[in-house]
Amino acid sequence: MATANGDGVLQDREKTTRPSQTSDHEPVLPKTRQETESGTKARGLGFLRVKTAGESGRKGLHPLQFLAIIWRSSSWISRAVNILWPFVPAAIAVSRIDAVKDQHVMKFSLAYIAMVPCANLIGFAGQELARKMPHMLGVLAETTIASVVEIILFMVLLVGGQYYVIQAAILGSILANMLLCLGLCFFTAGIRREVATFHAAVSEVGSNLLLIAGLGLAIPTVFQRSIISSGFNLTTEDIDARVLNISRIVSVLLLIAYALFVVFQMHTHRGIYAAAFEHDEERDADGHKDRVKAKLTFTECIIALAVSVALVTLIAIALVGEIPAIVEQNHVSDPFMGLILVPLVEKAAEHLTAIDEAWDNQINFALSHCIGATLQTAMLNAPLVILVGWGKNVPMDLNFEIFDIVMLILAIISVGNFLRDQKSDYLEGFLCVMIYVAIAVAAFYFPNPHDVAGHGEGGEAAGGAAEHVARHLGLL
Repeated sequence: MATANGDGVLQDREKTTRPSQTSDHEPVLPKTRQETESGTKARGLGFLRVKTAGESGRKGLHPLQFLAIIWRSSSWISRAVNILWPFVPAAIAVSRIDAVKDQHVMKFSLAYIAMVPCANLIGFAGQELARKMPHMLGVLAETTIASVVEIILFMVLLVGGQYYVIQAAILGSILANMLLCLGLCFFTAGIRREVATFHAAVSEVGSNLLLIAGLGLAIPTVFQRSIISSGFNLTTEDIDARVLNISRIVSVLLLIAYALFVVFQMHTHRGIYAAAFEHDEERDADGHKDRVKAKLTFTECIIALAVSVALVTLIAIALVGEIPAIVEQNHVSDPFMGLILVPLVEKAAEHLTAIDEAWDNQINFALSHCIGATLQTAMLNAPLVILVGWGKNVPMDLNFEIFDIVMLILAIISVGNFLRDQKSDYLEGFLCVMIYVAIAVAAFYFPNPHDVAGHGEGGEAAGGAAEHVARHLGLL
């Protein structure tokens, strides 16, 4: 049984018996990343150390073993997702065949499904690369690599002028991580044990930052609604210009806050986080199996990442190209597309990894993936899109729908209450998922923004609403 330590790691309530996986004739494999660091040749110094061989015991590229390891993946869930790989060439081919250019539902569906195994490969390769790094650098690298899908989708949407979908997808990504992914982690961990416990540093710092990020994202929206409701003598262009400037300044502040959080996590307070992750590795229910699995080399990780990122980019272009037709011809609202459908596929890698870790009683790692990915979306990816839009001189801002931003703030408060006692069970997980499903249903019935213009009482109000919506849709 794992015992509590001075850094506040809570006592695990589950005893795990692990048979020895070594013998007198077999080399003893490292149990933690620290042991690997001290036992293998590394590149770099200190916490930036990256080992060439790591835990794989090999170097370079071995094609057959490379493909076999990718197929086996990290868990049975990821392995099941690999069955979807035939959809990848099909989606790319169909997107370039003129004979089916009007089959928008088929092309969107193929691209949507094809995105899942590609995102899974990015997540798996990032996980394998993280094994070759110290704890904190590994977690940060793994979370950042898994966010590549989201960044690519945001940039493709930005080039296509689909600003409203980007805004909904930003909040949808946060909601998917906080409610769906975290809820599934709580539920999965609760199936195998009565209560899952996690470290205060992971939960408290994360939940506090989430609240600050949510408030920061809400400032432009609250400002815009306050100006309109107060009856100030300002034109729509003046209000939009002020909101745009506020969004850009808030984005810079969020980026600074995220950079400071990285320093806090990886330098000044990394010992606290390292203790939590070491505790997770000690109580890993499948740790003895993971240590004997064949793993990718550093070179193979880089190749897998390069291939998967290239495929994700191609499929993202095909997917985004079909969104306008799906919205206009198949009665799928922009809020549902941006808030639910896009985030689900872009966050597939993080969700699969976190759920597998929660099942193995590595709840601190699972929380780091859920909360870390959420913080990256709110404090890194979203501000990055705003600043790229600034560089391209396009009106990309943080003026969200009231429904979206209210759901975000309420979700942050709810999740913060669940994290406060540093314990979770399957009931809390079910409640998080239930709330996410309820928000998805509301988003499905939410009207498209362009429908607002047709239902105004006055011509001036309708004209102002239409102009504001047109700006969001990239028509102006």
